[in-house]
Amino acid sequence: MPPVEILEKIFWVGAVDWNIRHFHGHTYSTHRGTTYNAYLIVDKKIALVDTVAHPFSDEMMEKIKEVIDPSKIDYIIANHVESDHSGSIKEILKHAPNATVVGTANCKAGLQKHYFGNWKFQTVETGDTLNLGERTLTFLEAPMLHWPDTMFTYIEKDALLLSNDGFGQHLASSKRFDDEVDQNILMEEAGKYYANILWLYSSVVIRKIEEVQKLGIKSEMIAPSRGVIWRKDPMKIVTSYLKWANGEAEKRVIIAYDTMWASTEKMAKAMLDGISSEGLDVTLYRLPFSDTGDIIGELLETKAILVGSSTINNGVLPSVSPFLREMEGLRPKNKIAAAFGSYGWGGGATAAIEKSLKSAGMELVMPAITAKWVPSKEELQKCYEFGKEFAKKVKSSA
Repeated sequence: MPPVEILEKIFWVGAVDWNIRHFHGHTYSTHRGTTYNAYLIVDKKIALVDTVAHPFSDEMMEKIKEVIDPSKIDYIIANHVESDHSGSIKEILKHAPNATVVGTANCKAGLQKHYFGNWKFQTVETGDTLNLGERTLTFLEAPMLHWPDTMFTYIEKDALLLSNDGFGQHLASSKRFDDEVDQNILMEEAGKYYANILWLYSSVVIRKIEEVQKLGIKSEMIAPSRGVIWRKDPMKIVTSYLKWANGEAEKRVIIAYDTMWASTEKMAKAMLDGISSEGLDVTLYRLPFSDTGDIIGELLETKAILVGSSTINNGVLPSVSPFLREMEGLRPKNKIAAAFGSYGWGGGATAAIEKSLKSAGMELVMPAITAKWVPSKEELQKCYEFGKEFAKKVKSSA
């Protein structure tokens, strides 16, 4: 794939990873692959903004060589330390040994601890600028979006925001721009990325967007470090981020569960029928056969969740525990929830679920419902009524 001139003398020189199916170890599923975006700015001084994961460094170098002699690169702008963005800095410096690496103080420390290189480094803070000739780069620190070192790079001449992970998506495509891809897929992947990576930092997202607006920064194009570039309507993704960060969601329900001998599953299906009878959309996920990242992505725009488990060793099934831990870590905003489950003698699963849901910041709107051994016809009717009542609480929620 050749370099792409996204604006006059600004080139995409990244790489597309069509085959990756897991990210951050195995914590994030990437069913549609991903991209590593790097941007070459050709001016009196030449700057490369971000690089690519190391296995793709040769692809990036070939693209750069189609535009300029790599030895002429003056600056490598490191918006983020993480190795999928910084992994080819060492390779670039082999070709451009006189280049200066530019980043935040946290970035400098992080790069040194990742690569142990004695590089020429220029530390920048919010408001600092770097003149390239016709264009001037302005830097904006964005700590915890999603690492402490993260920053954005802005080019006022083009109203171009180079936002690194912010506004990105895990999406491999032969196309480079938002208006060239399926919009449903694009927003699904953008939402999944926000939910799994940035949800915990929603308050930071709100503050940073407000800061950008107060600084008078206008973005006619947003170019993240992964996924497609927002050129048709960049405010679409900014508006979506504000909606997600503020916890706005549709009044629908997710039921996530696992079962040992089908008792908890029978309860789940009875509750699903009860919820559906109230006219709400409801989705059922058995956790061992479902992708946690996908469920978290759907939960982003879903108001309510029911979590169920059979009891084992006085707690939840091993397949349920990681899902609960994930929600505790992300702390989804403005969600309501309840627990359910079956047991044989001592119980314990529903208490553990409720504890986790509270820890995740969710509002428990109903006491847990349980069934001993196999739920009877009468108990399943109670589960149905439980679902109806839960749906009513969802409909009346703020």
